[in-house]
Amino acid sequence: MLKKYFVRDGHRSIIGSVTSGHSDSSSIVRDQRNQITGRTNERFLTVRDARGNLIATNSADPGLVIGRKK
Repeated sequence: MLKKYFVRDGHRSIIGSVTSGHSDSSSIVRDQRNQITGRTNERFLTVRDARGNLIATNSADPGLVIGRKK
């Protein structure tokens, strides 16, 4: 079952969303314009940006992708 939750900044404005529950244990991270910002994987504990570049290992934290300067 897919689950979606929103990420908010300190002023309660939505800055992104995370959709989890995919069959490959990954989560899709989208920005406020609904563009795919990156992907996290809970099984391998990695975070990748929209181009597929590895951002972090040993952490499946979607906050590493949201708000990241390009």
